[in-house]
Amino acid sequence: MSLIAFEQVTVRVPTHDADLTVLHETTLELTEHRVALIGPNGSGKSTLARLVNGLVTASTGRVLVDGLDVARDGREVRRRVGFVFTDPSAQLVMPTAREDVALSLRRTHPNKVERLATADTVLADFGLGAFGDRSVHGLSGGERQLLALAGVLATGPDILVADEPTTLLDLGNARRIGDLLLSLDQQVVLVTHDLELAARCDRALVLRDGRVDFDGPAADAVAHYRATA
Repeated sequence: MSLIAFEQVTVRVPTHDADLTVLHETTLELTEHRVALIGPNGSGKSTLARLVNGLVTASTGRVLVDGLDVARDGREVRRRVGFVFTDPSAQLVMPTAREDVALSLRRTHPNKVERLATADTVLADFGLGAFGDRSVHGLSGGERQLLALAGVLATGPDILVADEPTTLLDLGNARRIGDLLLSLDQQVVLVTHDLELAARCDRALVLRDGRVDFDGPAADAVAHYRATA
């Protein structure tokens, strides 16, 4: 697994009166296969997750991915770290499913014919083989989230950060996406309110008010969160 390191990291956001501290000074290392970030809304979960690939910039300290500084080596880090949003519409930008996956493959497959053929293979691998010519807007919520995952994973990242990927899904699709995430070979950092899903991870961090309130085995972290909610 990769080593994700946070070294005395803070995140502050300017406001009218003074800077608001979204994440207080945090130092930790993530090496486990599956790491869950749980906690109430506004606790800093998504901020911590988005630091991993530079979607959020640290105000102080630094974030390292396998020794690469996210701030200084952002392009290389983003090749190693894939990101999946809560709403797949935020990352599905092409008209059809095939074209959307193909867009992710531009760097690794410069030849268009080869790129589209590889996109079809990726779609088939994710059970979307019949959807290549379908409009991304005509897919169900679960299918769109699966397509978003397919596009990200097609680039071959070492790490996948998923920010509440099951929140907008019904129970069946939430389970389907959750099972898929936890079956991946990639290291997964999962922001979630689904405590059953979080408990299946190897490690979990409970965040509150921009601080890590608990850090340990996932089942223990979930129990702590339930007891102190």
